[in-house]
Amino acid sequence: MKKLVVLVVLMAGISAIAQKPERERGHRGDMKDMSPEQIATLQTKQMTLALDLTDTQQKEIQSLNLENAVKRSEKMNEMKAKKESGEAKKLTSEERFAMKTAMLDHQIAQKEEMKKILNKEQYEKWEKMKKNREGHRKGRGMDDNDKRSGKK
Repeated sequence: MKKLVVLVVLMAGISAIAQKPERERGHRGDMKDMSPEQIATLQTKQMTLALDLTDTQQKEIQSLNLENAVKRSEKMNEMKAKKESGEAKKLTSEERFAMKTAMLDHQIAQKEEMKKILNKEQYEKWEKMKKNREGHRKGRGMDDNDKRSGKK
């Protein structure tokens, strides 16, 4: 009996230690407290370090990042307001299609802008970085538990 109690306490302790605290799961939580200007500045500095941007490129990318951060912030505030007021509703397939199309159009425009700003080598590196980020995001979906348990 004593061994069983020790074993249960040990297992509980191990499982508690194995869980990461929320603050260590990633710094995305910090981003929601930042202004669009701060987010754009951080993104630009990260890109400058990764791609060795010139001053001119930094200014152009800062402008692009700021525009995107402002739009994203406005959209998030709009969605949050709808959710709080109870206006949020399940989208129809046409609405989802329209949103997805608009998002893809924005991504295409973004890509074209980056092609104009970056040189060929920087653009290729940016594409690789983007693919890497997208790969990391795919594992964070709702079906993440299904992947671990072997379900599809």
